[in-house]
Amino acid sequence: MARVWPLGAGVRTRSALAAAVVMTICLAIAGGVLLLVLYRSLESTAETAAGLRADRIAAALASDDLDDLDSTLLATDGQIGVVQVVGATGVIRAASNGAPRSPLAVVHLDDGQARYVGRVESSTDDEYWVSARGAVTDGEPVTILVAVDREPVESIVAKVGALLGVGAPFLIGLVAVGTFRLVGAALRPVEAIRTRVASISSADLTERVPVPRTRDEIAELATTMNAMLSRLEHGRAAQLRLVSDVSHELRSPLATITTALELAAGRPELIDRDLIDESLLPESRRMNRLLEDLLLLARSDEGALGLRREDVDIDDLLAAEANRLDGTPKINAVTDIRACRVVGDRAALTRVIRNLVDNAARYARSTVTLTCRPEPGHVVVTVADDGPGIPVGDRGRIFERFVRLDAARTRASGGTGLGLSIVDEVVRSHHGTVTVGEAAAGGAVFTISLPQQDRPDQSSVSERSR
Repeated sequence: MARVWPLGAGVRTRSALAAAVVMTICLAIAGGVLLLVLYRSLESTAETAAGLRADRIAAALASDDLDDLDSTLLATDGQIGVVQVVGATGVIRAASNGAPRSPLAVVHLDDGQARYVGRVESSTDDEYWVSARGAVTDGEPVTILVAVDREPVESIVAKVGALLGVGAPFLIGLVAVGTFRLVGAALRPVEAIRTRVASISSADLTERVPVPRTRDEIAELATTMNAMLSRLEHGRAAQLRLVSDVSHELRSPLATITTALELAAGRPELIDRDLIDESLLPESRRMNRLLEDLLLLARSDEGALGLRREDVDIDDLLAAEANRLDGTPKINAVTDIRACRVVGDRAALTRVIRNLVDNAARYARSTVTLTCRPEPGHVVVTVADDGPGIPVGDRGRIFERFVRLDAARTRASGGTGLGLSIVDEVVRSHHGTVTVGEAAAGGAVFTISLPQQDRPDQSSVSERSR
């Protein structure tokens, strides 16, 4: 583009130059067409006038002798330049005043026959448009030549061309200046947007760019930019909240481990097996789980979960979790499990089922219900409990990171607030969905829908109940 536009030329300058170039081309084409049409129109008018004069002369010769021909028919005017009546031998028998002494054209026509000869140059170097018509006078055939002078026509065309040449630069300049100003007015909202964006810093993302009332592409750009700023604001808020939550989660186990190590440094005899098993190991495992969860979510945000694709029997995963719940006191596992198979990452899907079951067992009063069933194109898995449930207004928040709803679901119950976030990320990475609702027993029910790659053999469907 540097070869076409001046270096550093702005949008206004380029638009004005483009408009000037387009206007120049249009005026050149329109002017050429106009001059051509004007020239052809004047030529056609001259041809018609010459033909009419020749017809009048022929009509007069048909009724009168050549000597009695009305002199006005041989007269010239601003349009007719030359009139000649040429005999069969080429002798001029009558002519207008000042006509050339030789015939303008050698044409032999029968009586009543007419022809447009076209452009002819006389012996005096004058140029004419000539029309010819055959006639008979005094018993001898003659040819009537009527010529129209080309000079007035060419003079008119030249004057019109000169006017176009003088007026075209003015029109081109007017278009260029008008385009420059109009584009400047159109880009004024863009400059306002640029100025506002330049003043927005990462420390304050609450500002928004002005949206013009034009409802055009610039308004759409401003609306899109405000939406982007809103996403950045929410992302920064989430990032700050994540840092705060992680710091809070790590503070307690770090404080416990640090206190124990300081105690061991001063009085080693106080470090016994109970302290290690009841405080140090649980807190270190809690920190390890938190870090693993954060790493998994970070890989998910970067789209680098690295999921494997293999056949996974969802019914086997649920059955294993049901068996694990059997060893949990005061929790009764009720299952309705049918053969269901999907293609996905076994370890990731196992973690999804484990997180949901642990969440249900943590808040259940007495019963956790596990079901899975195949549906056309999908496998549906549900995990329900008979606990306090989740309010409708909070069901969209529970999949956010480090979200705890109330005192019934607090940090004291053992969760980090990342389990359901991991469930949501893994399920979405398998092109499925997870939702939460109210269970029949009044608690919460989580429903997972996963695309079914391989339909299970219906003959192998089995139901187990506890």
